[in-house]
Amino acid sequence: MSEPPSELTIGELSRRSGVATSALRFYERQGLIRSRRTSGNQRRYPRGALRLVAFIRASHHLGIPLEVIGGVLDLLPEGAEPDRLFWQRASACWSAELNKRIEQLECMRDRFTECIGCGCLSFEQCVLVNPGDVLAAKGPGPARLISD
Repeated sequence: MSEPPSELTIGELSRRSGVATSALRFYERQGLIRSRRTSGNQRRYPRGALRLVAFIRASHHLGIPLEVIGGVLDLLPEGAEPDRLFWQRASACWSAELNKRIEQLECMRDRFTECIGCGCLSFEQCVLVNPGDVLAAKGPGPARLISD
């Protein structure tokens, strides 16, 4: 049995990772993954890019912005791929963010049938919860649902 190639073409990386080639190019432009160019200017990705792309996809699926994912990937030494320890540390980073999002979603779920502070004052309860549209001072949008 032969050893797998140490590098992947963009098509191979796309097929193996389930990510479109356009997204891989975007990840590369954002500095999330790296490739080298052949003499024919074709991209070649190290095999470890599969783990990087899996990490990016899993993190982004959780709602973590690509900019934040990139910041965590910057902690990896040049040319290193995510290992178990890296995944554990990243998970700890995401844990606080995910707990915050869960709390916000639960708050939204619980308040969604009430006045959300949008300023419409059309529901009877809005007059009680947001008299005279006092929540307008917090800015536009549903002030009771979206807190920064």
